Amino acid sequence: MLCPIKRSACLKEPVTFCLTAWLQLCKTRKLNALDSRHCRMFSTSTQLRTVMPAWVIDKYGKNDVLRFTTNASFPIIDYPNEVMVKVHAASLNPIDITMRNGYGTVALNIRRDPLNIKSTGNEFPLILGRDVSGVIMECGLDISYYKPGDEVWAAVPPWKQGTFAEFVVLSANEISHKPKTLTHTQAAALPYVAATVWSVLVNTAGLSKENCPEKRILIIGASGGVGTCAIQLMKAWGANVTATCSKNAVNLLKTLGADHVLDYKEGCIKTTLKSLKQFDVILDCVGGETEKWALDCLKPWSGAKYVTLVTPFLLNTDRLGIADGMLQTGVTIGTKALKHLCRGVHYRWGFFAPNGPALDEFSELVDVGKVRPVIEQVFQFSELPQAFQKVENGHSRGKTVISIIDG
Repeated sequence: MLCPIKRSACLKEPVTFCLTAWLQLCKTRKLNALDSRHCRMFSTSTQLRTVMPAWVIDKYGKNDVLRFTTNASFPIIDYPNEVMVKVHAASLNPIDITMRNGYGTVALNIRRDPLNIKSTGNEFPLILGRDVSGVIMECGLDISYYKPGDEVWAAVPPWKQGTFAEFVVLSANEISHKPKTLTHTQAAALPYVAATVWSVLVNTAGLSKENCPEKRILIIGASGGVGTCAIQLMKAWGANVTATCSKNAVNLLKTLGADHVLDYKEGCIKTTLKSLKQFDVILDCVGGETEKWALDCLKPWSGAKYVTLVTPFLLNTDRLGIADGMLQTGVTIGTKALKHLCRGVHYRWGFFAPNGPALDEFSELVDVGKVRPVIEQVFQFSELPQAFQKVENGHSRGKTVISIIDG
């Protein structure tokens, strides 16, 4: 049995304690008070740290709801499989913009509070940010694979407090050792898009290192974070990749290895794609009107799949409530899947899913030079509102990174 848990170095001024009481506790448990093999000793100081710097929102809205504070609640490890990470860098994703605006609130609040015990608005003050690269400061009792001081990266689920802060608490299955060849600023650009790409192309589309050399892949709207990451994974696995983007991103996608890059504004992109050899998998990062014709570019009756990242699930739950929203979502996906199955192709929705083991795979690919982060701009922590505005303006060419600690 262990003595009381040690407070890590991330707590600069931990709690004082009574040495006599601690020795008596160890004696009661038949432990040698000086045997560090069995006792994890307290650190001593005058007070326990309870706050940290962070960017928070207190309500949903536009950029003016972002507020910097030095008094954000300090995160704590609640479960034995959690770790506390000191954030060195984070990055922005479109989901941060939509969450700031209140999109997905109903479903995310149900995930945060399944029994609906807490009052409305209990998610505030809310810390946004889904990507993190940093250093582990403290580990839960069940953690053996990681230790304090390890450099890690992770993608944080949207129902948890985010990474635009000094510290964040994560589950061990959400983190992975950071690639050795990347700085924290570089590494922070990849986790969320990498986990999304893995969920969509591996878990949903069924692609793997073994079957990719035989596949033709089309990525629609490929110049953003997910698209640039997907191109690199597919090329690392030997697939033939066609990508669409605007003219000023064509050279970027070619340098990432795409076999064919098409400017969607040049001529009729629909006609051009239909004139090419048909595809085994289509990843649609655009949605909208694209969905109406893109499935015609798939090989019929061959197991070909169309996967879109643009789904009505969160919109339905926001508009109709969780029960009716899920029902409407089920009807929509069922109807579309059946309609296209009758034409010999599979229709799927793709979602982000936190996945530490997937990040392990990406870490190996990064370290051997087959995947690299695509960073458009780096902002300092104090410039977070400007970073939000940039991403909200659209037409990204890779990721927008937030440097919290240089390096």
